[in-house]
Formats: sequence, structure tokens, C-alpha cells
Amino acid sequence: MSESSRPGRESSAYGQALSRREFLALSGKGGVAALTVTMAPTLVSPVQANEVPPIKPPDTHIYDSATTLAKAIREKRVSSVEVVNACLDRIEAINPKLNAVVQTAADTARQEARAADQALARGEIQGPLHGVPFTVKDNIETVGVICASGTKGRASFVPKEDAIIVARLRAAGGILLGKTNMPELGFGAETDNLVYGQTNNPYDLSRIAGGSSGGEGAIIAAGGSPFGIGNDGGGSIRFPCHCCGIVGIKPTTGRVPKTGHFPGSGGALDAFWQSGPMARRVEDLILTLPLLIGPDGKDASLVPMPLGDPKEVKLEKLRVAYYTQHPLSPGMVTPTPATIDTVTTTAKVLADAGMSVEESQPAGLNQSTDLYFRLVSADGGAGLQAFLKEIGTTEYSPLVQLALDARSSRSVTTTEFLQLVRKWNTFRSALLSFMDQFDVIIAPIMAAPAPPHGVSFDSNKFGLFSYTGAYNLTGWPTAAVRAGTSPDGLPIGIQIVTRPWREDIALAVAQYIETVLGGWQPPTL
Repeated sequence: MSESSRPGRESSAYGQALSRREFLALSGKGGVAALTVTMAPTLVSPVQANEVPPIKPPDTHIYDSATTLAKAIREKRVSSVEVVNACLDRIEAINPKLNAVVQTAADTARQEARAADQALARGEIQGPLHGVPFTVKDNIETVGVICASGTKGRASFVPKEDAIIVARLRAAGGILLGKTNMPELGFGAETDNLVYGQTNNPYDLSRIAGGSSGGEGAIIAAGGSPFGIGNDGGGSIRFPCHCCGIVGIKPTTGRVPKTGHFPGSGGALDAFWQSGPMARRVEDLILTLPLLIGPDGKDASLVPMPLGDPKEVKLEKLRVAYYTQHPLSPGMVTPTPATIDTVTTTAKVLADAGMSVEESQPAGLNQSTDLYFRLVSADGGAGLQAFLKEIGTTEYSPLVQLALDARSSRSVTTTEFLQLVRKWNTFRSALLSFMDQFDVIIAPIMAAPAPPHGVSFDSNKFGLFSYTGAYNLTGWPTAAVRAGTSPDGLPIGIQIVTRPWREDIALAVAQYIETVLGGWQPPTL
């Protein structure tokens, strides 16, 4: 497929940044989408800009939280069929511009919605998500729906069973709408690949939606899905949350099973990544995270730790450290004034709530970016090359080529790798010592709002990975929430870091910040 004919490639030419303004009152419903499938998914391809029909105002259900929808469905104030159809109509309306949803299961979703309504009429409730739709990232396997992970070797692979976390959401009554775009095999802060093309930011189509869970970030922000599931090995939940103005959490490593992800779990650096929920409101993270956690009898990394309740967190007793800039590292840039202001404003909000707030950062943080990339590059890219060959991917995206090139000069001996692992453990120990004094760290996610398309080819330019990668090295829980806005109307998110297994604190603080500073705001599209 040529560069000019790739799905989504034309969208990079879309116009100027969209201003942030008051969203009009929402009403009406769209027609039934022509992208329905019955367990035989259809690729949802974007069209040229001049072919996109005017977007109708979405139904008000589109911007409701999953928590609100679940309650309304249980109380029969709205049907699951109405909610699922509203989401599918919204996807039909906006996906040509965003290219966020790459496969749909629309016929199946409608069938399951009808079944959910019928069960409710009999007095049966399947679980806390009864009748509520959701989406998942394309590297999470879904029975009967293509799971390409953005790579040509898997472009037509249809899983025979769900990933454990998808099965758990279904068991709780959730209804799968479809799969969302990502960079090939998750390599990149920009969502783009040779199978599906480029995903655009709903606040400004000329900018990235983030990666690698960028499709999730874009479609949730734009009202096509109440919530979804992403994963984060270097910032892949937090980047899209920042770029698209939504919320998400990377739980503690070992909290959520990875069974059914592609690539799967295992390996020396398996502790770097974890799956977690993404949504427009923190209450939905609180609703869905407990449904995902716990051993599954297959993922050997799981730890059966109890999950605390954010409602029980005493905010006024928390000790908070914050910093506005990652210590100098190769290519690091100074955060924008709006980014700095967002972090300092957040710190003031927390201090006003009675928390003890101090500007401070962990010692050794300046080593984190270099340590992260030395660890992931230790084999010189040999493992990635072998994996691409194994899955039959002979043509791969520029971002994967960039990853291979970056690794080729960084290979180390076994002895040197073991020394790196010791440095990694020393780094984790130093950050744990820092947390003797604090309960929470507040920091930027990126140095700037969502950059223009193509930034992944110069990831140091915007400080990508520097802020987030440190907390993949630790494996600690880290939440993301919108706390500010750039002068040109783009969201600015901050990350909330806590000790291992204290997701309850991260979520409680995120919810307070959301309440005071507003959190997600609808894109104008």
C-alpha cells in the first residue's frame, strides 16, 4: 500500500487548531451506521475531508459516564439498545475524521444490548456494567474480532477467545463496540501503522492523539465510547489521556492479568507494562478497575493484593511532592508555560484542600530516561527482529524501523545487562525511599500539549517518555487527569504517582482534581 493511499494518511492535512468554546446543547439521534457486522468485523476506513458529511449533534447519552449509564439502564430510564446505538451513530459520524475505531462488532453489540434489556425486564442484572458499551485497544484479543496490533503479519488474525480482561468486562455486563487504533506493536507515542493508518486528535486533527493507546484516547474523548482499556509500557495510557483530555490509570505491575494481549506477557522487562481503564470521568476508573484485577491462573506475574477504596482516602492527611520539569536528560526540553502553570495550579488546589504540598523530586530521576532506553535496547533489537519474522511481518512502519535503528547501536553483553538490572533495582529503591516522605507525586505527563503529527520521529523534542518512563521503571500506579488547557485550547494532563498498590490514593486525588479543575471537556469537532 502506497503512503498516499494508506487509511488516515490524508487526515494530517486537516486545518488549524480548534478553539475551546462552550459546547451547544445536545439533542437528537443519528441514523443506524452502515458499518455493522456479525462476528465478521469490518475495517472502518476514513474518507477524504471533502467527503465527510456534516456531523450531527450527538445524543446526550454520548457524553454520559459509564457510571451514569449503568445506573440509568438499571433504573430503566434508558435502554441498553439506545445507548449502544447512540455510540455506534457517534462512531459513524466522527470516525472518518479521527480514524480511531478500526474494527466494529456492531451487529453483535446490538444483539447483546437487546438481550441485556430483555434480561432486565425479567429482573436479571448481569453485573455492574449491565448493558454498558466499551472499546478496547487493538492489541487486546477479542473473540471473533480482528486483533492486528497494528502489524501486517496479524492484519487478518481473528482470536478464538477473549483476553481475560475483556472476558471480565463481558461477565460484568459490558458490551464490546469495537477495537481502537495503535502504533504498530505499540512502538511509538503517535498512533499510526501500515494496516489502519493515522489517528487524529479530536481537539485538533493536525495533532497526535498520543500512543500507544491513541485510538482509545480519541474515541473516548469524542464521545464514541464511555470507557475503554489500554496498556502502558512507557506512557501509553498517560500520553493519550494527556493529548485527548481524558482520565486513565496505569495500575501497579502485577495488578491486572495480561493473558490475551499481543505481544503477550513475559520477558526480562515484563514489569514495565500494565493494562488499565481509560474514560472521561474518574468515577468510571473507580467502577471498572476492580472488575479487571486479580489472578487468572495463567499470568504468573499476578499478585493477589487487596484494592483500597478511594472513598476512604483522607485527602487532608496526604503529603504531596510536585515538580514541573524532569531533570536534564538528553534532548530534554523545558515545559511550556501552560504546562508549568497547570502543575503549579494543581499543587495549589491540593494545598487548599489541606494536603501538605512541597516542591520536590526524587533523587536519581535524572538517570531514568537513559536507564529506560538502555534496558529496552540491550539486545540491539535482535528480539524485535526475530519477533517480526515469527509473526510474518516483512514490511513494517517507520516507527518500528526507528525503534530498530535506535536499538542497533545499544546492544550490551550479558554482564553489562545484569549491571543494568542492578541499576534498575537501585533506582527503584531510591524512589521508594523518597516515598517515605510523601504519599503522592504530581508531575507533567509531557512537556507540551499534543504535538503535530510526526513528532514520534524526534521523541526527545517534546520530552516524550522522560516524564512517564520513570514510573514504568518503578511499576507504580500512576493516574492521569486533565488539569489545564493550552492557549490554543488543547488539553493538558498531569500524572499522579503513588506507592505500589495504592491505586485508591491516586484515584481519590485524581477525582478531587477533576472536581475542582473541571477535567474532560467536549471537543468541538
